[in-house]
Amino acid sequence: MGRAGTGTRGAAVAVAVAGPLLLLLLAGAPPAAAGDAKKSDVRLVSEQFSQSPQKLSFYSWYGSARLFHFRVPPDTVLLRWLLQVSRGGGPACTDVEITVYFRYGAPPVINPLDTSFPANTSVQPSFLIKMLQSNASVNISHPAPGDWFVAAHLPPSSQKIEVKGFVPTCAYIFQPDMLVLRAVEVFILEPDVPLPQTLLSHPSYLKIFIPENTRELRLELQGCATNGSLGCPVRLTVGSATLPRNFQKVLTCVSPSWACHLLLPSPPWDRWLQVTARSLAGPHVSVAFRAVAALTACRPWTLNSQHLLPSGTNQSCNASAGLLPPSPGSRGPGRSSRLGSGPFCLMSYPVLREDMDVVSVRFRPVDRVSMLVRSAVPSVLRLHLNTGMDSGGSLTVSLQANQTAVTNNTLVVVCVNAASPFLSFNTSLNCTTAFFQGYPLSLSASSRQADLVIPYPETDNWYLSLQLVCPESPEECEQTSVLVETTLYLVPCLNDCGPYGQCLLLRRHSYLYAGCSCKAAPLASHWPTGWRGWSCTDNSTAQTVAQQRVATLLLTLSNLMFLAPIAISVHRLLLVEASVYAYTMFFSTFYHACDQPGEAVLCILSYDTLQYCDFLGSGVSIWVTILCMARLKAALKHVLFLLGTLVFAMSLQLDRRGAWNMMGPCLFAFVVMVTMWHLAHAAGGKCGLPAAAARGAHQALGLLAEAHVPLSDL
Repeated sequence: MGRAGTGTRGAAVAVAVAGPLLLLLLAGAPPAAAGDAKKSDVRLVSEQFSQSPQKLSFYSWYGSARLFHFRVPPDTVLLRWLLQVSRGGGPACTDVEITVYFRYGAPPVINPLDTSFPANTSVQPSFLIKMLQSNASVNISHPAPGDWFVAAHLPPSSQKIEVKGFVPTCAYIFQPDMLVLRAVEVFILEPDVPLPQTLLSHPSYLKIFIPENTRELRLELQGCATNGSLGCPVRLTVGSATLPRNFQKVLTCVSPSWACHLLLPSPPWDRWLQVTARSLAGPHVSVAFRAVAALTACRPWTLNSQHLLPSGTNQSCNASAGLLPPSPGSRGPGRSSRLGSGPFCLMSYPVLREDMDVVSVRFRPVDRVSMLVRSAVPSVLRLHLNTGMDSGGSLTVSLQANQTAVTNNTLVVVCVNAASPFLSFNTSLNCTTAFFQGYPLSLSASSRQADLVIPYPETDNWYLSLQLVCPESPEECEQTSVLVETTLYLVPCLNDCGPYGQCLLLRRHSYLYAGCSCKAAPLASHWPTGWRGWSCTDNSTAQTVAQQRVATLLLTLSNLMFLAPIAISVHRLLLVEASVYAYTMFFSTFYHACDQPGEAVLCILSYDTLQYCDFLGSGVSIWVTILCMARLKAALKHVLFLLGTLVFAMSLQLDRRGAWNMMGPCLFAFVVMVTMWHLAHAAGGKCGLPAAAARGAHQALGLLAEAHVPLSDL
């Protein structure tokens, strides 16, 4: 229990700090629940975790946000994030609002552009803060151990077209540090064993292990006394804080006149549950009590390998009737006595997890396609999403009931929960367990299919619970059963971002997560309108197909202006120049035909190849036009043509969008042209513009039509 925690692999560094400075930082201005984090409490140790800073970007899609991955050690009682922002000193470095998000278990789902999500997608509001100054801090008492994520970005980017190298920019560097106080003296609360405790000025930290198949947890304070007299000024905080939603339970005991207890249905399975006891009496008043925890076990009827049938789907479904648990209170065949003689509380179906690719998993019942759902007990599927690499995708749940089984008076109620299943369908349908608000679904005669999409599900075991309910006539459900077909997937992006987006895999050190980059996003391309949203399904600013085709034709057909300089060059036997103009016209046309939003797209080669050829042709066209106006000798002109082309090819490979990559060689060519004109003028006397230069300028007038270089190429 005194072992130091470990941080995120790679950049996270755990440093045990024993000096008073860190303790003062953590104790200074603490939240109300952590007011006793002082230097004198020797039961607490401090630790620091840090990650390498990242440069922030203006937001256009999820990849614009910078993600940080931390791991909070067990038994942490206080967590503080120190957020630091540094910026450059140029005139463009002004105060900018920085948005920082926090979430437990998975990356935060954010929507700075206020776009719509796909249908059937359930999204919780993100917990965020906005920073206007260079430093800020966030305190969390009793945080949940495990993965925590921090994401940060600058405001949404503007729609202005800016040429790289000509607009002043500013670098904003963001770095979060995580400081924690961890308890090294934690009392183990065993079930049905009273644990004596005495509170004075510091709280007591307890924890109890919740085994699998626990239906209910009862916490009770017994024999509470204050300095020998009756009274129970004690506050219990049960559970750990999570974001964006916190389901911690608080039990305040003031008077011993009634039983001070707390009932928690469906507590999280197979983990330690934190309990903090704090005295509400004065600083020098001792409070003594006994803490008692009682667990109510849930007796599952699990289909093991003996029940698995190698037959087809129809046989498997028909045989399911024989696999039902016995009636409540009876014992099933072949069941061991350790399960007790109590009634069964759930029907557990074994699930096969099939890893298909990165952040891509399929779940299916081992021996069947459909699940048998009845009214006696819930049918439960457990989905293992606890590998640490499953929270970067989207969990999709699709359910379909048999068309003839669901009648007008029956209803299949479904709950999707993390940590523990929802088992209280007979008393409530809100899908709320002890520390988690589930996602409710339902199947009825009018709606036999239900779908749910959960972006970035928390790292945990997820449970799918189904039960048949008859609100009007409960006796009708006793002899009724419904077959429900389940389709369960974890995918990187929903529907692969559709026809208007591209699913991209992002990485933060060894952590992988996915996001949609919309091809026609208004903030990701030079188009003023387009598809956008989490899965590129928001068409509020999208163009119609007719508008897309008209825009594509206007942009691509404008390249026919190259025909004029091509014709003039051929007429005057400038075949090299004519070839360069023809090359530029061809690739500029098909590059912009490929660089279109929506459906009006034509790509004869890969997008990257077309873009490179268009940029190269535009730069070389300007190069040969200026050198043609210089009226150089043929041998020297062709040497410069070749050298300039090679320089353009190299510079575009280094930085395709750098403005000086094109302007540098062109300015050099312009200097050559002016120099040649000056030499010709000096040789021809003071008669104004030399005849040769005049002929060269007249000859190049037609070639200047090449100035049709689309602004997007810059």
